[in-house]
Amino acid sequence: MNQKIEKINQEIQKQQDRIQRSQERIRELEQQRTELENTEIIGLVRSIRATPEELAELLRSMKSKGVSSYD
Repeated sequence: MNQKIEKINQEIQKQQDRIQRSQERIRELEQQRTELENTEIIGLVRSIRATPEELAELLRSMKSKGVSSYD
């Protein structure tokens, strides 16, 4: 095969491998973020010392009033 073509093919493979590693790292970081968010949410829920029923009612009330952290 032409030497230039082979070199380009090798570079393409190298970049594809790098992209795959980057995507795997992103998935790992997203998982870590989700775990930390969940831990934070659990801590907040426990800090108010509400029963599961009280918490459910609070969340329903917030939802019906349109209260959101994204507003």
